[in-house]
Amino acid sequence: MAKALLGYMSSSTDPRVVAQLSAETRRLKQQVADLEAHVLRLQSENDSLAAALHDAPLLTLDESMQPV
Repeated sequence: MAKALLGYMSSSTDPRVVAQLSAETRRLKQQVADLEAHVLRLQSENDSLAAALHDAPLLTLDESMQPV
């Protein structure tokens, strides 16, 4: 997309426009990288929770709540 924007703006070689688009591109790439890292952390946490749930009993009753 950045190449498309820069290509579109190539007729205007105003350095301020090019710098602004480049900065926006860097910011968006960093935001995408941050979101991808966040997704990986959430997937890892989800996997850990699913594994813990699988290993643990679903329901445990206190001795006082056991039928007589």
